[in-house]
Amino acid sequence: MQSRLLPLLLLAATAFTPATLSAQANSAPHLEKRGQATQLVVDGQPFLMLAGELNNSSSSSLSFMQPIWPRLAADHLNTVITPLTWELIEPTEGNYDFALVDGLLAQARANHEKIVFLWLASWKNGKSSYPPLWVKQDTKRFPRVERADGTKVDILSPASDALRDADARAYAALMAHIRTADTPQHTVLMMQVENEVGVLGDTRDHSAAANKAFNSPVPSELTAYLKAHKSDLEHELLTLWVSHGEKTSGTWPEIFGESPRTDEIFMAWNYARFIHVVTAKGKAAYDIPMYVNTWLGGGESQPGNYPSGGPQPRVIDIWKAAGSALDIYSPDLYDAAFASWCQRYHRPDNPLFMPETNGGANGAANVYYAVGEHAAIGFSPFAIDWPYQPGNPPDVWSEPAAASKSRVPPPQLATSYGVLAQITPQILDAQTRGQVHGFLLDKNHPSQDFTLGNYIAHVSLDEIFGFHGEGNGFGLILSTGPNEFLGAGQGFRVSFSPITPGKGQVGVATVDEGSFDNGKWIPGRRLNGDENDQGLFWRFDWLSEHIEKATVYQFQ
Repeated sequence: MQSRLLPLLLLAATAFTPATLSAQANSAPHLEKRGQATQLVVDGQPFLMLAGELNNSSSSSLSFMQPIWPRLAADHLNTVITPLTWELIEPTEGNYDFALVDGLLAQARANHEKIVFLWLASWKNGKSSYPPLWVKQDTKRFPRVERADGTKVDILSPASDALRDADARAYAALMAHIRTADTPQHTVLMMQVENEVGVLGDTRDHSAAANKAFNSPVPSELTAYLKAHKSDLEHELLTLWVSHGEKTSGTWPEIFGESPRTDEIFMAWNYARFIHVVTAKGKAAYDIPMYVNTWLGGGESQPGNYPSGGPQPRVIDIWKAAGSALDIYSPDLYDAAFASWCQRYHRPDNPLFMPETNGGANGAANVYYAVGEHAAIGFSPFAIDWPYQPGNPPDVWSEPAAASKSRVPPPQLATSYGVLAQITPQILDAQTRGQVHGFLLDKNHPSQDFTLGNYIAHVSLDEIFGFHGEGNGFGLILSTGPNEFLGAGQGFRVSFSPITPGKGQVGVATVDEGSFDNGKWIPGRRLNGDENDQGLFWRFDWLSEHIEKATVYQFQ
């Protein structure tokens, strides 16, 4: 029986393979769990976004953008993150204008770039500056947030069903147009829904409607979620809930206590419910990955100093309880504790995507860590189109949360992107196998150990004749075979030991620098002698970012 079935099974597999591959190639961009990583899949292949976000107003003019695209492409970006604003899409209610969308798609394609669009609609950086005038002027239909002292602020209330429905209609119309205009090209990879939402200037909305909701029973969907996910809730949220009796019914203060953290949870629920509805309407029109971003509130900063209700790590579970339409919760990460924030956002149920971060030297190093250590699906410094003049210092400005945004585009970032673009296929493959690690090294954190295959890789700041080089080390290393490794970066060195104690020592057999040209390895120098410390270390010097291959051997 088995012998007769086997040919039929093989025939069936052969018959369906082309159709399956064709369906994958024609499917819209989507997230897919591949081995140990969740990856963005475009036209059937994993895609790593080496991206940059434009200044807020750049893409509102096609003529302004015309000279920018070629420079971004020359700096090795493969994706541009750029706003689309409600005020330009629906200038009068029910009348949509998609000329700008079509123009940006045409310009991106002409420069071989992909796009992530930011839907700047009801909120941007906590405020409401991007709705159309017909929304801004109608405070009765579209009410505003109120502070505790009764002052109305120019922040649209997420409790407004009318606002939610108007925003959702416009977003659904946009997504329907993108589906028509971008099939089968798949220029648009993902969508950001709103931007850095939350209440600024107070811990929550204190309008009459909001106060009534705050002192009403917490929705059963939320308490059921807390109960069902107790074992994996974010620690701070779990501690707050348990410390107040782990109740499954009651008002917001009764379940979470009277504090600014409770106000933040309340606003998180309201913003999340609103945005999940908008996102679901958009996905019904065109289902591609959609995410929200977060203005981070670090340390002891109180909600309201940063937007209260945005998806901070401690309230991501609140957002998840509110709906399932959103795919990713992302940090806008300008804080110096880059690795720590990455660890909090990279969760089993949340892949890491970095839509806004520092450029310059910091970004050039951080991208290795995000992609190598946390399988980031993309990395994107802000204000990537800011004019750069060699020799001039960067212009830096700060937001109220003391988050410094460096307006330094390439050359540093362009160098890192150029290196990473060459080894993207190897990185994506290693991510699925859990065989890649990224790192950031400095005098306070000069070394780190990783398991790669049958070895422990000991990574440390590079030394020259016993002295540390100047600056910080950064990079990534990955396993390409039982005794073979690929690495990139600068200012670090690697030694190896067996993963099993007592199995002898490990020597560095060969080190070759080189590059990839359309996937083909082009070897350069064979690095031996002083360049590998007489076979003791696989070294990446301080002179420049580069790619190297290494092989190792074991001996007693």
